[in-house]
Amino acid sequence: MKLLLENWRKFINEAKKLACPKPTQNLELNTKNRNAAIKADHIQYGPLNLADEEYWEKAAEHWNTDAEVAKKSRCGNCVAFDISPRMLECLPGPVSEPIEDEEGKLGYCWMHHFKCHSARSCFTWAAGGPIDEDKVSEEWQNKGKE
Repeated sequence: MKLLLENWRKFINEAKKLACPKPTQNLELNTKNRNAAIKADHIQYGPLNLADEEYWEKAAEHWNTDAEVAKKSRCGNCVAFDISPRMLECLPGPVSEPIEDEEGKLGYCWMHHFKCHSARSCFTWAAGGPIDEDKVSEEWQNKGKE
């Protein structure tokens, strides 16, 4: 009986660790977090329309570069952009698949806690992504619990 309880406890702890982030399961929370990232001066998530040159000029100015270089710093190659197999299971159905016109796909932003589109960007972008392994995804999730 003791072994059974021990194994059950271990199973529960593993299940908790791999639970989907709340914003992936709660549209209101996801929208609140995304809208906050759009409005925050230090984040500036966008652009709403990918052809919005004004957004890219503003990002270029922020990073002291030009718009063409800024356009290469997208969520899809950010260190906090999660497209691991476990995260894709957390995201809603077909929107996690690549879009036919190759604009990008949905992932999860661990920096700002919302479902994020790979073709967009923000001022907190950091090189080194995306996250495409479950182990790395879990590490990012555990960082948020510290």
